[in-house]
Amino acid sequence: MDPGSYDVWLLDLDGTLVDTEWSYVREVFDRVGDQMGRSFSDREAAVLWHGLGGTRNGHLHRWGVDPETFWSTFHANGDPETRAAATYLHDDATFVADLEVPVGVVTHSQPFLAGPVIDALDIGDWFDVVVSCSDEVGWKPDPAPVELTLDLLDVDPATSRGVLAGDGATDIGAAWNAGLDGIHVERHGPDRRGHCVLGDHRVRSFDTLWTNGGTDRGICPPRAYNSA
Repeated sequence: MDPGSYDVWLLDLDGTLVDTEWSYVREVFDRVGDQMGRSFSDREAAVLWHGLGGTRNGHLHRWGVDPETFWSTFHANGDPETRAAATYLHDDATFVADLEVPVGVVTHSQPFLAGPVIDALDIGDWFDVVVSCSDEVGWKPDPAPVELTLDLLDVDPATSRGVLAGDGATDIGAAWNAGLDGIHVERHGPDRRGHCVLGDHRVRSFDTLWTNGGTDRGICPPRAYNSA
């Protein structure tokens, strides 16, 4: 696979390019649980933080937790500077710095959280635009935030070949819904995620994206796939 074959690159942020130390995640969920009067197990915290096994709000509903109350409490307990200090860049993400086409980020992370992370890691010059999803903009897999990002980049998807890379099924869904190729980078494995994610390219690391035709074999067992 040749990264230069795409006219525009879009990427998810958390879980795709960067990740956060577990100690910070655990501390946040402990505070949220104390304030909501409902503790969160390590598995529940990981599922919600990484978006494993389905939509976050779907999980909350199944657990009897009101999503609006959870998210307002969650965001009230997130310290941007502390989170940024606990966030690290995946080693295989550095290829983004060498892309010579328009590059955008489409993230569910809100600006007050994403901004300090990008600044702390000194990767702001990798991106031409950063779009945070919201109720107004839309949430992946809705194509609206992807389409907004392309518009801000002045890229017409009808005449340009674009790709969106991410670690979740919602990223691939958003890519396909917007008419882009989707690259899924599997950071957790299907056993932990609860299903396999389809994509035009599926890899465990971006390092192998250019050397093996864009797909790592053996990520998922036969007939274990779920579509995005």
